[in-house]
Amino acid sequence: MGDLALGAADGVMGKGGADLDPDIRRFVETTGAAYRRYGGEGPLTPQRAREVAERVRAPWREGGPKMARTVDTAIPTRHGEVRARIHHPLDAADQPALLYLHGGGWTFFSIDTHDRLMREYAHRACVVVVGIDYALSPEAKFPVALEQCTDATVWLHQNGVDLGIDPARLAVGGDSAGGNLSVGVGLALRDAGRGDVVRALLLNYPSFGGVCTEEYVRRYGGPGYMLSADEIATFWDNLVRDAADRGHPHLRSLDADLAGLPPVFIAIPECDILSCQSLAMVPKLEAAGVPVRAELYRGATHSFLEAVSISRLADRALADGSAWLREILAAPR
Repeated sequence: MGDLALGAADGVMGKGGADLDPDIRRFVETTGAAYRRYGGEGPLTPQRAREVAERVRAPWREGGPKMARTVDTAIPTRHGEVRARIHHPLDAADQPALLYLHGGGWTFFSIDTHDRLMREYAHRACVVVVGIDYALSPEAKFPVALEQCTDATVWLHQNGVDLGIDPARLAVGGDSAGGNLSVGVGLALRDAGRGDVVRALLLNYPSFGGVCTEEYVRRYGGPGYMLSADEIATFWDNLVRDAADRGHPHLRSLDADLAGLPPVFIAIPECDILSCQSLAMVPKLEAAGVPVRAELYRGATHSFLEAVSISRLADRALADGSAWLREILAAPR
């Protein structure tokens, strides 16, 4: 486990991104300029915001590893079919697999915006990677997306052999809201007596549903970083139906009973408003007997893995998570 110490609060306000790794700062500035260019002035409807987000992220999904085979399909869930993309790094049977759940505040992004991330994990960890387009909020409220992700996990476990997947070596992972959904899937399956379905949870800058500390809001919740305090508030308002939803243990996992979860990897960016939740979650997982590896990435902020085309820091974080996944799933090296 890496050094998770971030130092004591110094009482200063945020540094506006000046404390970011230079390559990560370039990523933040470039995407920010693209949002202003494509989004124009004033608020956007959810549909328009998604269209803009797809355009902004398009350059960052290009390039990267080539797959032996990629299949677009659909997976049935209790809330209808979801679009799915399956990346096969090898033409082989009985391969371990990762269901990867994209981030975007439960509100936008897709398997298209996260296509390169999925291919990076497929190549580096030598696993089949499956991505799905779960239903987005505010149109779809909690627990629709979580139930779709849980159903997709069970479906892969039951039908994986037909897809070249070893159903006994299935991991679930994701970034940001996708990390929240991943833990929710693990908890939902455990509570349903099916905790053996998932072998590992790969979590990149996840939301664990808790309240961000005042220090982190002050330091990293304003301009210059990839995720703001205002955006977090909007995302939660989009997702939940009422106060009871906000406290649901499958959504607010920071306060949940965590016993029985599979091994967990957490990628923690130093300069991310949500990282206070990850730092609080690590000892809770350990106390619950859950094997956990947490790595802190200095100078990184939210969404930094998408900068892998220009960032050695993102490259290292992807390598760390992939090596851990190979070890846990005993994938071929």
